[in-house]
Amino acid sequence: MTRQEQKEARRKEILNKALELFVKKGVYETKISDIAQSVGMSTGLMFHYFDSKESLLHELIKIGVNGTKYPDQLSSLPPDLFFTEFLRSLFSYSEKEPWVFNMFVLMGQASKLELPEETKKLVKSMNQIEMSAKIIKKGQKSGIFREGNATALSSCFWASVQGIMEQMAFNKDFKPPKPEWIVAMLKKEVE
Repeated sequence: MTRQEQKEARRKEILNKALELFVKKGVYETKISDIAQSVGMSTGLMFHYFDSKESLLHELIKIGVNGTKYPDQLSSLPPDLFFTEFLRSLFSYSEKEPWVFNMFVLMGQASKLELPEETKKLVKSMNQIEMSAKIIKKGQKSGIFREGNATALSSCFWASVQGIMEQMAFNKDFKPPKPEWIVAMLKKEVE
């Protein structure tokens, strides 16, 4: 492994441990020394990787925001399949990569944190509810999804997903429901 690869692996380790601590202890309660200790390095050495806790948090939020772009790859599917396949992929990937659960928790908290202006802009750039509302409107027009405010339906969908991911973050025995169950709340009632 080259020096650059070692440095990148160490950086990823720091990010993962920081994410874990931010979720378990809270962003404000976690000190940079806690993160350094969790990866077995001095606080001084930690500053060679991240110049502050805020820059480390910014990097994590950037990773979280970039992760929200994944559903764009499924946009050619019919609306109900879009949401079903997105959830199936999310739950499957999350079980293989448990840090994703913690990322959902952190991103859910991000809008409530006191953040530097650049990081606030990054958080505000997430548009999952708006993007999903457009797909829901498409599904309403085709008669797949129930009538009603698409933004409200999208908010309910994402609140459910957020809750499931938080359960999975804090309860290792919790298994996600079938994606179809969650998508069913969007579907038109059969008469």
